[in-house]
Amino acid sequence: MELNGTTAIVTGGGSGIGAALATELAARGARVVVGDLDLSGASRVAESITGAGGQAVAVEADAAAVTGIEAMIARAEADFGPVDVYVANAGVIGKPGLGDESDWDVILDVNLRAHIRAARLLVPGWQSRGSGYFVSIASAAGLLTQLGAAGYAVSKHAAVGFAEWLAVTYGDDGIGVSCVCPLGVETPLLQGIRAADDPDARVGSSSIEHSAPVISAADVAHVTVEAVQADRFLVLPHPELVEMYRRKGSDYDRWVAGMRRYQRTLRAL
Repeated sequence: MELNGTTAIVTGGGSGIGAALATELAARGARVVVGDLDLSGASRVAESITGAGGQAVAVEADAAAVTGIEAMIARAEADFGPVDVYVANAGVIGKPGLGDESDWDVILDVNLRAHIRAARLLVPGWQSRGSGYFVSIASAAGLLTQLGAAGYAVSKHAAVGFAEWLAVTYGDDGIGVSCVCPLGVETPLLQGIRAADDPDARVGSSSIEHSAPVISAADVAHVTVEAVQADRFLVLPHPELVEMYRRKGSDYDRWVAGMRRYQRTLRAL
């Protein structure tokens, strides 16, 4: 997809991967709506983009709520024109372990239903125009799993599945989809897991940091935007993940046993 002159929305754009994606898209010529619950963070990112000569506006919005998504779309259309690219980046790690009903409601809303709600609002217009692009920021947890946090693992698996379904169902209508699955990325989310006292959370943090080198949000943004330009579905910022995913698929029982051993090792640290 040619990004110069397009209109893009990035959710969770006030920090971390979202901020890096907004900046990278603007550097490629996109006009960006930076959406976030934290308006001050979104505003800092938008001001940084405009200060560098790009075009961006900040919107305080809940990316998991239909009203929040509608507000971002309305601002994009008012300031820049119809939305061409939607980056579903906002995400939460959720509670460690199994959590309770309210925990599951939150994590499924943010990590999955937010994507579904955005697609329902945008896909009909993209079909009529014959173009549009959906970027799902999922996680390696959606291809492997996440030790210590059931909600995160399950919601990210579901996000990958939804992105696959979008790509299969609407690819012939000119709608592109990229699904991004990094391992450890130096972001406020990872920093929060590191600082947690819960033993399951500590296992989760250790599993992320021992699996592969932790990379920067800018690294993820760079490979993601290149994938959008190339219309490539699966984006793996960590090359190590390819072999991990192959080993899982080639012998599932062996992989599960290996993950149990890995979990025991991390709990003993």
